[in-house]
Amino acid sequence: MTDNSNQFLDALKEMQGVEVGNIVNVEVLSVEDGQIAVGVENAGVEGVITKREFTNDRNADLNQLVKPGDKFEALVIRRAGGDKENGEFFFSVTRLKEREAYKELEKVFEEGKTVEGTVTGAVRGGLLVDVGTRGFLPASLISNRYVSDLKPYIGKKMNLKITEIDPNKNRLILSRKDLIEKEREEAFENVASQLVVGDTVEGKVSRLTGFGAFVDVGGVDGLVHISEISYKHVDKPSDVLKAGQDVKVKVIGIDDDRHRISLSIKQTLPSPFEEATEGLHEGDIIEGEVKTLTSFGAFVEVADGIQGLVHVSEIANKHVDKPSDVLKVGQTVKVKVLSVDPSDRRISLSIKQADPNAAKSENSRPRRRQDSVADKYMNDNDNGFALGDIIGDQLKDKD
Repeated sequence: MTDNSNQFLDALKEMQGVEVGNIVNVEVLSVEDGQIAVGVENAGVEGVITKREFTNDRNADLNQLVKPGDKFEALVIRRAGGDKENGEFFFSVTRLKEREAYKELEKVFEEGKTVEGTVTGAVRGGLLVDVGTRGFLPASLISNRYVSDLKPYIGKKMNLKITEIDPNKNRLILSRKDLIEKEREEAFENVASQLVVGDTVEGKVSRLTGFGAFVDVGGVDGLVHISEISYKHVDKPSDVLKAGQDVKVKVIGIDDDRHRISLSIKQTLPSPFEEATEGLHEGDIIEGEVKTLTSFGAFVEVADGIQGLVHVSEIANKHVDKPSDVLKVGQTVKVKVLSVDPSDRRISLSIKQADPNAAKSENSRPRRRQDSVADKYMNDNDNGFALGDIIGDQLKDKD
C-alpha cells in the first residue's frame, strides 16, 4: 500500500471519529460571511459554526466575539451535505451551552429552587428569558395580577420558578407569579400581625382601578373600595386620587384566609354629620324647618341635610295625638337640642323645652321612655332614622 493510501485511511479514521452528538474541541480558522470556520483539534476535520449557533444575540458582530486561533468546545450537530462541502460538519456552541444549562436547570427543578434570568424579549403571549438557555415566561405567570404591557420587563433580571422542563423538546416554562404569591403571603402575615381593625395608619396609593384604590401599608396592598374613598359620591377613584399619593387610612377589615386587608379613607375624615353639627351642643336653642311628620314625631332640619327628631311628647306642653295636628311640613320652629350622638348620627330635639315660659311641672314624660321609643326608629343613616318607618307612618296617617 502506498504512502498516499495510508494517509487517506488515517484521515478517514479521524473523520469517522467525529460523530453527530459529540462534544469536540475546535480552533477558529477564520471568521467571514457571518460564520466561523473551525477545525477539530487532532482530528483533521473542519467545519462551520453559523452566527445563530454561536450566539443568541442577532445584532452581535462575530469579528468582535472571536478571532483566528481561539479555542473552545462545540457540539457536532450534523454533517454538511453535498460533495462540494467535502464532508465537513456543522457545529454549535449555543446548543452545547443549552445542553449544559438544561442539566443544571433539571437539578434546580427537582430541588424546587429558583433560577435568576434576564428578559431578552417580548413575544405574543409572554416573555423570552435567558437562564443559561432560552425559557418562556407566559404573560399569565408574570405577576399575580393582569399585565397588559410586556415591554417594561425587557432587560430586567428576576427570580423565577421552573414549572415545566423538557430538554428533548427544548421546552422550558417559567413562572414569577408563584414567587410573588409566596412573598405576598409572607408579607401579609407580617403586616397583618401588627394591625388591628380600627387602627389608623399612613399608606401610599399603589394603583387605581374602577372599583377602588390599592394602598400600600407596610409593603402590603390593602383595598379602599370606591364607597370608602369619600363621603361624597365618587364616579372614578382617579378623579380624587393618584398613584404615589400619601393617604391616611383606617383598617376596617382583615381577612386572614384570603390575605386581604380592607381600608377606608373617608372614615379618617370628619363625616358630613360631624362637620354640620360641630357647633351644635346640648342645651342650644336654634331654629329649624319641619321636614317630615310621622305618628311618633317630627323631623326638623337643623343644618344643611341634617335632621333631628322631635318626639311627639316633646312637641307641646299639652297632649298631642298626632304631630300633624299642631305642625306642618315647611314650618319654621324653635327647638332645644336635647342630645347629639355623632357615633349614631342622631339628634334629639324638643319644641316645648325651647319655650322659656313652659312650666317645668308640665314637662314631657320621662326622658328614658322618649329615648326608647325614638331608638326604635333610628338607624345609622346620616339622618339617624329609617326612611321606611317614616314613609310607613305617613301612609298610616292618610288612612
